[in-house]
Amino acid sequence: MTHGLPMTVRDPELPARVRIYEVGARDGLQNEKTAVPTGVKAEFIHRLAAAGLATIEATSFVHPKWVPQLADAEALFPQLGDLAGSTRLPVLVPNERGLDRALALGARDVAVFASATESFARANLNRTVDEALAMFEPVVTRAKAAGARVRGYLSMCFGDPWEGPVPAAQVVAVSRRLTDMGCDELSLGDTIGVATPGQVTALLGDLTGAGIATDRIGVHFHDTYGQALSNTLAALRHGVTTVDASAGGLGGCPYAKSATGNLATEDLVWMLHGLGIDTGVDLARLTATSVWMAEQLGRPSPSRTVRALSHQE
Repeated sequence: MTHGLPMTVRDPELPARVRIYEVGARDGLQNEKTAVPTGVKAEFIHRLAAAGLATIEATSFVHPKWVPQLADAEALFPQLGDLAGSTRLPVLVPNERGLDRALALGARDVAVFASATESFARANLNRTVDEALAMFEPVVTRAKAAGARVRGYLSMCFGDPWEGPVPAAQVVAVSRRLTDMGCDELSLGDTIGVATPGQVTALLGDLTGAGIATDRIGVHFHDTYGQALSNTLAALRHGVTTVDASAGGLGGCPYAKSATGNLATEDLVWMLHGLGIDTGVDLARLTATSVWMAEQLGRPSPSRTVRALSHQE
């Protein structure tokens, strides 16, 4: 192993390149107890882009009452204008009002946030699964008409804190409805981090069997039980090439109390580079960014890779 780099052994059965969908600036910071200053968020996103991340979820256009940490979306998004040509900057839109706000600022990538379970739909959206999907349909239709790409987040794909294990058929049914309404991409969320690799492989097989192409699927794992990387590897073996991750392991979910941090981007990059998979990411610059952000937040990064590399001479 070279200083700060993993030993590389290429596995020909895995994808040659993986697209990292960076969620730290939105999913990570929305869980902070106190709001991070807008200028710090803008610098964080610029540093992530400079480290080679080409897709960075910037913010959320939800009502400030629900996620006060992201109430500055209108102030933040214009500060990222210089990145527009080189970096995709998706934003979360919960409804048509949120979409209007995002489109008015020139957003070209939007995401809606659905649930595979009734309990979480009620807790997160105050609606049934059907009611939430009905709310999203005009959002997706209008976003597509405006030329925007649309991602559909699907929470609780593997386990739910109220309902327990989630039947794959339930996940497939909601996934099908999201793709049928026009979502370009799905992100399968292990919101409370209970999935294991066999479960991941089985669900991906069921989705493929239902006609949902693997190139439209991303995975979003939480590391509650230390399974996020092994679950990611299972998804890669199935052909998935989009993986959500959060710089420094920031974040969780404010509406799922047992959810711990997201998969740390640095931990993911270390594994992918060790497998000879191209990400376009400069691990040293990314690590430095997470160290900087941890300083802004006043606590160390939970990422093992950040800790290991930042303590090296």
